[in-house]
Amino acid sequence: MHTYSPIFLPMAILALWTMHVLLLIPFARIRAGRQGQVTAEDFRYGESGRVPDDVRLPNRNFMNLLEVPVLFYVAGFTAFLTHNVDALIMGLAWVYLALRIGHSMVHLTYNKVMHRLGLFAVSNVVISLIWWVLLYRLVTS
Repeated sequence: MHTYSPIFLPMAILALWTMHVLLLIPFARIRAGRQGQVTAEDFRYGESGRVPDDVRLPNRNFMNLLEVPVLFYVAGFTAFLTHNVDALIMGLAWVYLALRIGHSMVHLTYNKVMHRLGLFAVSNVVISLIWWVLLYRLVTS
């Protein structure tokens, strides 16, 4: 028996986006290596000071996608398991997904800090709202 819930779609899209950003890392590193900007030694303990900023960005964005978004995945599974997937949770989930992808797009392209910060901050408010809604429903049910 297959159980589908719409909450899994924004979760899956964010996971695929994260894998997309992960794939950008070796491309940036290999390109920089071929241009003589870095050597394998520059990555021995993470990234040395010699690694150019444009090579660091995909890795930093990937790490961002593994930090707070884990709360989104757990919230999605919690909503599913407790039968709390409804229009409000779905709306917040889609907004969260859009904000996280927007954050990545700013980070990986023109990288204006205040634009990035705005998207990051609002996405954190949205994930907090998801959790507050879930907590309220779990405590009052």
